[in-house]
Amino acid sequence: MGENVTDFEHTSTEDLRDRALELARRRWDVRFFWQILSMIPAAEAAAGNEEAGEASIAQTSAYLYEVLSTETDPDVQEALRPVYIQYLIDHDPSQVR
Repeated sequence: MGENVTDFEHTSTEDLRDRALELARRRWDVRFFWQILSMIPAAEAAAGNEEAGEASIAQTSAYLYEVLSTETDPDVQEALRPVYIQYLIDHDPSQVR
């Protein structure tokens, strides 16, 4: 691109968003997408749309739950098993038996 930070000052937010999302998609940068998703409710609240922020949390969690629920490949589920266990240990010790 050859742009420095001052060049970005003259670039529309829409263009910056599109370019960043496309780069993250090409790089398979799930962490960036998660960062953006996690920031949307706060950004909506900062923009004065507190109800929209609450709705975004509900929509995002419902979407992720749906995606994870539709993954039926037993090998994928087994590969994710340690992640589920660690999350329960870290965040709800009452689940550990």
